[in-house]
Order: sequence, then structure tokens, then C-alpha cells
Amino acid sequence: MARVTLTGPALEGLVVEDPAASIRLLLPLPGAEELVLPAWTGNEFLLADGRRPTLRTFTPRRVDTSALEVDVDVVVHGAGAASAWAAAVEPGAPAALSGPGRGHRVDAGAGSYLLLGDETAIAAISQLLETLGADSAVRVHLESDGDPLPLPPHPRAEVTWHHRAGGAPFGAALVGAAAAAAPAGHVWAAGEAAAMQQLRRLLFDERGLPRARATVRGYWKAGRSADDGAGSDPEP
Repeated sequence: MARVTLTGPALEGLVVEDPAASIRLLLPLPGAEELVLPAWTGNEFLLADGRRPTLRTFTPRRVDTSALEVDVDVVVHGAGAASAWAAAVEPGAPAALSGPGRGHRVDAGAGSYLLLGDETAIAAISQLLETLGADSAVRVHLESDGDPLPLPPHPRAEVTWHHRAGGAPFGAALVGAAAAAAPAGHVWAAGEAAAMQQLRRLLFDERGLPRARATVRGYWKAGRSADDGAGSDPEP
């Protein structure tokens, strides 16, 4: 995991009110050193020659409005535009972002939360742990192929890390953890899209959980090299 700090006067006025919100980060095109700003067509961003720019979606780990700083954590896995950018970017390099996108409105009456995610969801889950009230019981399940990472403390949080077994589908451990978990007041989950679809079927079709009591987001798709980073391409 690599942390990149964005800063500059252009961040003046950026407000991220809810945890697990998103921003879109513009990266240089492959092989290019300069950052070329696209135009908004009303439906999508496009460059002057009609090509789509290299955009990646992240949950900002920290937003400091007074210092005009935004921290972005990127999963560096050796392939993909965001991984290459995070590994090579130097201080002073230009960057551009848009947003924020929608975050999660905490259900104050839930009483308990079940949080599930892979590496791409660590920033969002960290923010939720910082936001959920001290009276809320929180069970956290995280799937990773690396060592556990530190998370913000919460007085009633139980955190379980699941090492991703070789050859196992991405998110399989999270679906299994949800199947074995006791009912929770609210479920928040994010990760590989196919696994999150399985989780939706488990929660809504098999368990009959009201959709208002669960937030399940597909952040990325296995096999798509364009989807990389921390919280890449969450569903709209």
C-alpha cells in the first residue's frame, strides 16, 4: 500500500461530509509525463482527440481542509496505471481530481455494524471505524493476501483478517464470513464485483435483509487491468 498526499490551493472548498465517499483522480496517459485535462461532455470526461482519460476512483483516507491536503492510499500490485503512478510519482508532480462522490450516511439507530472488504476498502472501513459511535458493536472482516494493516481503534470493534488462499476467488472469504456472521443492524461491504454480487444474493435473497440496512459496493472486477487502486471504480 502506498500513500500519496495531494496538496495545493485548488483543494480550497473541497468538503467530504460522509465516510466512504469517493474522488476521481486523473492520471497521466501511459507513456506521457504531462497531465492533460479532459473536458466534461455532460456524460463523461473526454480528451480533445476523443480518447478517454485515465481516471481512477478512490476513497480519500484523509481530507485536511485547513492544510489543503488529501491523502490517497493505493494498492500497489505491480500492474495497472494507478499502481505504476503511485510507485513512481515524485513531489511536485501535477494531479487533478473531481468529486466528492456519495459517501455512507451512518445509520445511528443500527446498534451494530458488520463491515466487510478487501484491500481496496481499507480506507473506507477505516473512516467508518472513526465515525461509528462508541456504543455501536462493530464486526470487521478484511480479506488480503498480505500482512494485516493497522486500523483506527474503536472500543467495540472485533477485527478479523482473512488471508486470501491461493487459487480462491477474490472475496470468497468475505462471503463466507458474512454467511457465518450473526445478524447485524447494518451491513457495509465493498470489494471485487462478482463477490459483492454473491453477497447481495446472500443478504437480500437468502437472508431477507431489507435493502435499506445494507450498503454493498463492487469496487473492481477481477481480470480487468483498468481497475486498480484503492476503491477503484465503485458503483455509482
